[in-house]
Order: sequence, then structure tokens, then C-alpha cells
Amino acid sequence: MKEISSLKEEVEGWQALRQNISDTLELAQLEDEGMSAELDRETKQIETELAKREFEAKLSGQYDLGNALLAIHAGAGGTDSQDWAEMLQRMYLRWAERKGYSTDILDTTFGEEAGIKSTTISVEGRYSFGYLRSEKGVHRLVRLSPFDAAHRRHTSFAMVEVLPQVEEDSEIKINQDDLRIDVFRSSGAGGQNVQKNATAVRITHLPTGIVVSCQNERSQLQNKQNAMTVLRARLLEIKQQEQEEKMAELRGEYQKAEWGSQIRSYVMHPYQMVKDHRTEFEKGNAQAVLDGDLDGFIEAYLKSKVGATQA
Repeated sequence: MKEISSLKEEVEGWQALRQNISDTLELAQLEDEGMSAELDRETKQIETELAKREFEAKLSGQYDLGNALLAIHAGAGGTDSQDWAEMLQRMYLRWAERKGYSTDILDTTFGEEAGIKSTTISVEGRYSFGYLRSEKGVHRLVRLSPFDAAHRRHTSFAMVEVLPQVEEDSEIKINQDDLRIDVFRSSGAGGQNVQKNATAVRITHLPTGIVVSCQNERSQLQNKQNAMTVLRARLLEIKQQEQEEKMAELRGEYQKAEWGSQIRSYVMHPYQMVKDHRTEFEKGNAQAVLDGDLDGFIEAYLKSKVGATQA
């Protein structure tokens, strides 16, 4: 039913665009100079909508149309990196809001002094995974540290993971006997208890050693459901990675993917610039990017991947 609904929405969108083009052409054929301003406005709207739909048509991956799980982990750099992880969380929440996507923070581990050590966010909306998959990798921040008494320049790192959300009846099957489920009290920044009852859930997948936890909901059942969603996504990632590694080995090209060089740098001092090292796309207004202006980076990356695939 979800697939039918999605296809129906897609078809109706194209039909509405076609009707809009037809109506605009009829107005143009009247050759009424008083309608020129309205015709210009309608034409620009059509061009914008067509460019958007043309780009989305390139998002043809198996999970591109669906929802995403976004995880952010503070890297080397102590409190500065934990603060950087929280800045990234705000950036992606702002971006999702601009796109009209709904978000839900499933789990957060707070830093001792400031920021967060890690967070997991559910992002729901059409093509949310297709867009966000371009953000996977290490993000680097260069700035004057607000946590350094001497106000020196620091470099901080954070890792961003992007996983597709998969349904319970998907290709990922989980044996309940392979799970260890623990419950504990939710806690917030500074170790303060958010609730007195044990509603937070930690699930360990014994065969792989994967551990996921969710604590942001007040219901233990809801936290368990969210944790299972994250677990399925991580198991799918492992399965896909194994398949990719086997194919790469057959081609003689396999190189293990590890925490390494950053995909993007955000420079706040001595000048402002955000640069993606995969596409060379850059913007001079770093604050605007941190406020969620990410579409230029995302589209540049996805277009480069489509070009590479076609080549």
C-alpha cells in the first residue's frame, strides 16, 4: 500500500505539471500583453518544478525514495568535537525542516561539559535517504575554540552515518533468540535522570555484536520499536557492504573503508568557507550552511555520482 501510494503521488505530480504547462501555453496563445507578468511567473514556477523532478528522477537507488536514519558521532577533539557534533545535529534538523521532512531524535548521548557524543535521528519524507546519503563521512570544523581559555584555533572532527529505514517484512530477518534486550533509566545532560522509570532500551545483536539504544521516548515499547528500526538499518548496511566488497574483490579494486580523510571542511577562521573535497563545490557563507543551506553540496555530489555511473 505504501508503494502504491508513493507511485500514485509521483504520477499525479507529473500530471499536475503537464496540466500547468498546458494552461500556461493557452494563456500565451492569447497574446495579451497584460498577461506577460503572470506568464513570466508561471514559467519560472514550471522551470523550477521541472528541474526538481528531473533531478529526483536520477535518485533511482533501491532505498532513495524512502526514509533515513542519520547518526552523528563526535571524533577526535574532546569537548570541541562534541560541540561540533551538536552543531551538525542542528544543521541537519534545519535542513530537514526546510525540505518539509519530519524528524525524531531517537537517542542522544550528551558530553560531560558541552555538546553531544552521539545522536541518532529519524528523518521521514520523500527522497530523504536519497538526498542524505551524500552526507555520509567525516566532517571537519576549523574555528577559534570557545572552550580554550587562550582562544586558539582548533580542528574538530565528527562522523556522519546515513542508513535507509527498512520495514519489518524486508529482506532483513532478525531472530529474536539472537537479541539481548536491556532496559534502563533515560538520562540527560549532566547525568540527570529524565525519568524515574526504566523506559530506555538497549538491544545487543549477539551474532554481530551490534549495540543500539533508544531513550528519547517516554514509552519503553516505543523506544524498543525505534531501536529495532536502527538495528535493521545497521544489519542492512553490513549486508550491502559485504556484497560491495565481494564485487570489488572480483574486480581487483577492493580497499577497506575506514575512518580517514574528511569529505567536507567547514572553516570559520581565519576566513569563512565550506568546501566539499569530493566535488570541489564550496560556499563562502559558512553560517548559512550551518543553518541548513545544504542543497548545493548535496546536488553537486549526487550529480557527480550519476555522471560517474553513466561514464
